[in-house]
Amino acid sequence: MATSPAQAPSTLFSREHLPLAVGAVALVTLGAFENRAVGTALPTLVREFDAIGSFGLANAAPVASYAVSLAIAGVWADRSGPVSPLRAGVLLFAVAQVLVGTAVGMPQVIAGRLLSGLAEGLIDVGIMVLVARALPERLRPRMFSLFAAAWVLPSVIGPFLTGVVTEGAGWRWVFLGALAILVPTWLLIQPAIRAARDADARSPSGRPSSGTSSPGVSSPAAVLPWAATAAAAVFGLTLAGDHLEAHPVAVGAAVAVCSAATALAALRLLPAGTFRLRRGLPTVVAQRGFAAAAFGASGAWLPLLLTLVHGFGPTTAGISLSITGVSWAFGSWLQGRDHGFARVTVLRTGMATMTAGIAIATSLAWPDLPPAVGLTGWAVAGIGMGLTSPVLSLLILDGSDDTNQGRNVSAGHLAGSLSTAAAFAIGGTAIAFAAPSPGPATFGVILAASAGVALAGLLSAGRVTVSPVADDGDR
Repeated sequence: MATSPAQAPSTLFSREHLPLAVGAVALVTLGAFENRAVGTALPTLVREFDAIGSFGLANAAPVASYAVSLAIAGVWADRSGPVSPLRAGVLLFAVAQVLVGTAVGMPQVIAGRLLSGLAEGLIDVGIMVLVARALPERLRPRMFSLFAAAWVLPSVIGPFLTGVVTEGAGWRWVFLGALAILVPTWLLIQPAIRAARDADARSPSGRPSSGTSSPGVSSPAAVLPWAATAAAAVFGLTLAGDHLEAHPVAVGAAVAVCSAATALAALRLLPAGTFRLRRGLPTVVAQRGFAAAAFGASGAWLPLLLTLVHGFGPTTAGISLSITGVSWAFGSWLQGRDHGFARVTVLRTGMATMTAGIAIATSLAWPDLPPAVGLTGWAVAGIGMGLTSPVLSLLILDGSDDTNQGRNVSAGHLAGSLSTAAAFAIGGTAIAFAAPSPGPATFGVILAASAGVALAGLLSAGRVTVSPVADDGDR
């Protein structure tokens, strides 16, 4: 018997879900444009203030505050629901844009950048938990594929558009112009926010958790010291890049210390058993770390590799960034289709595709091979990441309930952020030791190591299939 229109299942674009879909995607797109815009506008900004030496600090500030924000946002969302951290994140985003856009000196810019990192963490966790509360499970894959698609336009035209605005109206409007989009975006997601608030009011309190989350972090006061440790370590890892070439040995030692501090903080902030790849949610969180480190650490160095090894100019070297945005979105679109495959199968496929793609991209380190081969491999890796990233978000939500969704979502983002920072700093140290002219062998080792990290994720992907078990405190 045919299904009548009244009985047809709702979609993301039905009346009840459309405001959330449009508003959430607009919010992610706005954040993506801000992310891409800063990289284009910041050089002009620091030159105007005659503060070239503060460039690294302006880049490191939001990375460090993001780690603090993620940890606190997870606890906050579990205690109060997603609305409060999301609202705070949007408000901080607005304040951050105003601070930078009206800055009279670098201290005000740095303050705005710190608030920007705080805002990003609150929004990332808040929007994920809001999606979990407001959408039925069958619609979440499509929602996450839209999130990936929201990065395509900013990745492809964001730097160009920012350059036009910077040259035509001035860099300040790159930041202040975002406010014109923020208000309607916030209004669009109000129906979903009201629905989430009503659901929180109806859900029973004190229900035991069926998932696994980090012990000892049930309040902001408990999580803050470890979040601050993670932030300081990430701050050190990020700033290390400014001094790698001049002081490779000293900076290499600092990278080792900061990496150890990052691991120590991760032990307290991530679910118990993450480092041991314990079955269930801990392995899901670890997979986020594997994927982010492998893809981020390799992709970060591709423009430099293309410039030094193949003689690409600045514009053509940036082609790897465009490839990333498009292929990632395509992979995420594939993930969101009604394909009927189990999520662990999609995860394994994504990790295998990423591993193969990065391995092929390693050929870029050989100057005699045509770069088209390696760039094709990088596009394949992007498809793999597009399959992997959203399905990991789904698996995290599968292993969570209303009592720990925030902390588990936060743990996934933290694993990716901390592992990427450590991998990038380690790769940067290797390049510094090869300075002033890092050769193909150095880049080849970095890419091969990234492929190895992706392979480790692939080999352990099957351990996500067992339901999470009660936390035993064993790490």
